[in-house]
Amino acid sequence: MNEQHGKADRGRAVWTLVITSVAGFMAALDNLVVTTALPSIRESLGGGLEELEWTVNAYTLTFAVLLMLGAALGDRFGRRRLFLVGLGVFTAASAAAALSPGIGELIAFRAVQGVGAAIMMPLTLTLIGAAVPPERRGAALGLFGAVNGVAVASGPLIGGALTEHISWQWIFWLNVPLGLLLLPLARLRLTESYAPRAPLDIRGTVLVSAGLFGIVYALVNTASHGWTSPLVLTGLIAGTALLGLFVHHGNRAENPMLPMRLFRGRAFLGINVASLLMFFGMFGSIFLLSQFLQNGLGHSPTEAGLRMLPWTGMPILVAPLAGYLSDRFGGRPVVVAGLALQALGLTLFAVVVEPDVSYAAQLPALVIGGVGMAMYFAPAASLVLSSVRAGEQGIASGANNALREVGGALGVAVLASVFAARGGYGSPRLFADGTVPALWIGAGAVALGALVALLIPGRRSGAGPARGPETRDAAERDAVAA
Repeated sequence: MNEQHGKADRGRAVWTLVITSVAGFMAALDNLVVTTALPSIRESLGGGLEELEWTVNAYTLTFAVLLMLGAALGDRFGRRRLFLVGLGVFTAASAAAALSPGIGELIAFRAVQGVGAAIMMPLTLTLIGAAVPPERRGAALGLFGAVNGVAVASGPLIGGALTEHISWQWIFWLNVPLGLLLLPLARLRLTESYAPRAPLDIRGTVLVSAGLFGIVYALVNTASHGWTSPLVLTGLIAGTALLGLFVHHGNRAENPMLPMRLFRGRAFLGINVASLLMFFGMFGSIFLLSQFLQNGLGHSPTEAGLRMLPWTGMPILVAPLAGYLSDRFGGRPVVVAGLALQALGLTLFAVVVEPDVSYAAQLPALVIGGVGMAMYFAPAASLVLSSVRAGEQGIASGANNALREVGGALGVAVLASVFAARGGYGSPRLFADGTVPALWIGAGAVALGALVALLIPGRRSGAGPARGPETRDAAERDAVAA
């Protein structure tokens, strides 16, 4: 009898891991899959730089600001139930995005995709934690993280290949059969669980969503309206005021989505500000470089995706070494070194970008940036978790993931604004002229992140990171990628 019960538990754990890993792959892939398709989307649906920015930012913004609310909804109303809701919304929005007749409709459905991902993604890890016994949870989370890593690394390549050999619509159609397959499997194979006392911070969600939208909307419109236009100034002022109210709410509310007291700790403040700056520089640069490889250098979408692999794919190779170094020397020096290398990679790119630059000249920047990215990602999660008390690790993990996505959205908006002010789509020369100053700003932001990471307290002499079951349980909530 016990043997049959053990087999049933193992089967449930395997099914849970497969279902959640595929769902995580879909959501992580959509962070970057659209980048190499942007020139084709522009040619097919029209629109300018502003609309292209929103095809990326509409997803990352809704994903970021609703991430913690999605986790709380699952805790209160049932994790399997809300996982199914999030997966259904994401799948339906993917089909709608593929059928979009215009750029405005595409942007709207990308935002709805982000809503689905924000509900679905935090619950994937909670479901794994409930189904997999503690002694096997490390291996399960490692596999889940590896699948998400493959999605991030292959995003530009998959987007380029589908765009070139079929059509750009297939970067969204790809999600539909996967989602339709997962929905009945999730209904039948996942086990329901609750945490009915989970607080819902609707006021905080509204404040941060409206504030971030106002700021990003203003930044996206600087190219066409100018920094001093009433539209841009209103967005910046109103957005900043709303974020100020969100901070006030986080200081005073009983159960805020993001307790501001966490930022009083140097470790939590340092790793989160560094993460925001890292994603600011990385996402903004990928947004421009993926287009430069096509519009500036004349590569096909597939060729552009392949050429970016030394950067986006390097974490798969380097992450184990970075993890070893983090265990040996502590997370802070590895994160600082990773951010410094990412900044150096973007600097090298800014130096060599020209309409006729060879791939050999680009390769050092791609490899160094990729190594830096890997060295940042490996220890960042454990630094987030170790910066707060055990009972606050879930909130800390969700906050870090949300801030990273916000950083990416702001990076795309700011760097694209710089690109539009100094260059444009008119010719390869103009594209290079706009890309170079944007890359310098991206490199500067990541370098500033390296300096901020120095705020993180170093490991005490003879002390190692805690590896108890409580830490592992919290770590399962940290694998959500940007």
